[in-house]
Formats: sequence, C-alpha cells, structure tokens
Amino acid sequence: MQDPAGNGVIRRFMESTHPAAVLARDIAWVAAVVGGVALVLFLASGTWPAVVAVESESMVPNMQVGDLVFVVAPDRFGALQSWEEGEASGYAPFGTYPDRQGNMPYGDVIIYRPNGDTRVHPIIHRAISYETGTDQGYVTKGDNNPAADQNTYYPGIGYIRPVKKEWIVGKALFSVPLVGYLPLNIVPFAVLILLAVIIHELLSRRKDEQPPAPRSQHSGRKKR
Repeated sequence: MQDPAGNGVIRRFMESTHPAAVLARDIAWVAAVVGGVALVLFLASGTWPAVVAVESESMVPNMQVGDLVFVVAPDRFGALQSWEEGEASGYAPFGTYPDRQGNMPYGDVIIYRPNGDTRVHPIIHRAISYETGTDQGYVTKGDNNPAADQNTYYPGIGYIRPVKKEWIVGKALFSVPLVGYLPLNIVPFAVLILLAVIIHELLSRRKDEQPPAPRSQHSGRKKR
C-alpha cells in the first residue's frame, strides 16, 4: 500500500527552505557520502579500519607522523610475512630505508591491538619473527625503536605479549604523507565544517529575504 501521508512529509522536508531542514539535509548528504566511502574501503581492503593515521615517530624513516596508511587484510595480496621470512625471500613491500639498527625493511608492517585489547589504539609496527613457544605470536618492532614491542610496558595492559593472529587488524599497503593529520584532528575539523555550513545557510537565507533595491526612475529627457 502507498503511504501518501509519509510521502508528503518527506516531500515537504526535501523542499523546505527552513534553515533547520536545509542543515539536516546537508548533514544527511555528508553522512551518506562518508558511509559510501567507508563501504568501498571495507570491500576493497577486507578489514576495518581500512585506513590509519600515524601518530608517533616509532616507524621513522619509513613512516612519518601524519601519514595516512591504507590497510588490507593480512592474507590479501599474499600471505603475511615477518622480517625473517622477508629477508630470506627478498620480500620488502613497505619501506625503502634501513631501520635504526641498519636492517633493511623486509617483511610486512602490521596493525594490531596490543594484547587483543580493543580499548587502546592499534599499534602499527613491523612483524619481525613468529614465536612458536608457549606464548605464540609475532614479535614486532618499530623501525625507529631500539627494542621489540614485547619488551615494552604499555600503560593499562602491562607488557605487550607476542601478537596472536586474531589480534591483527591488517597489514600496511601504502601510505600518503600529511593526509593523516585530518583524522588526527577530526573533531575540531568536523566542528569547523558544521559552523561553515550553518553560517552559509544563514547568510543565504538573509540574502533571499532582503527586498530588491528600488529602481531609480528617470524622465528620459536629456539635459541641455
């Protein structure tokens, strides 16, 4: 059955020039675009988040603060390889510069949740080796760090354990410099965008409500 009343409400909302309705439509449009982009990224990468921003210098010189890193599922475009495996096969998909100890950047850079804790930000470091002892998992290390993560105390969760496969969000595919500053400052950026939209709508409405300027009338006779 058709719903004329419901269709009428939607039509009035879409055609309304009231500032609140206009603002709501703008916000809905932005949300739809963001949602569409997020869906495309998820389908392409096979994981979420599909992009992460670099927040520290732990991966210098192969990653800089403010880089936006595109992430894919660990098994996409080939199996995940550690530094040890990459050194043996010549596999170096991410980075061109040696790390702090002078080692070439072999193996995958992974994004993982330390100790599987979802309350803390994921860490993006290179997988160095895979431990097969009682506490199995990947040993990880930042290219600019003096020691592995598994020797590091993380506030709130304790010492970082070897990274289990289920803790891995994905692996780094490529990065774009500076673009990561946007998600790092997403709250103030969103506030500025909303303020700009509101101000634009208010100015447009004020301009539309102003009466047209009166025309000057002339007699049409030339002065001598």
